[in-house]
Amino acid sequence: MSLSLDDVRRIARLARVAVTDDEAQATQTQLNRILGLIEDMRAIDTTGIEPMAHAQDVHLRLREDVVTVTDRREQFQSVAPEKENGLYLVPKVIE
Repeated sequence: MSLSLDDVRRIARLARVAVTDDEAQATQTQLNRILGLIEDMRAIDTTGIEPMAHAQDVHLRLREDVVTVTDRREQFQSVAPEKENGLYLVPKVIE
């Protein structure tokens, strides 16, 4: 599949992008290269190949799931104007 110059102009008009004739020709060339690459990729037989989540075989190093911060809830709530059962009380805003 390849795009004609009229196709490129129509796409530009639909996208509300002003293009000159030189820009339209350059864009036509670039888009046709991209579409050619897609056609080449579709022609490759991928039967039996498992899809990958990433282009490279990357493994993340995982850290141990341990608590590193101490519980400071009482300290934070000690400066609250109003609290009840460990919850902050705020004025009603919506009626």
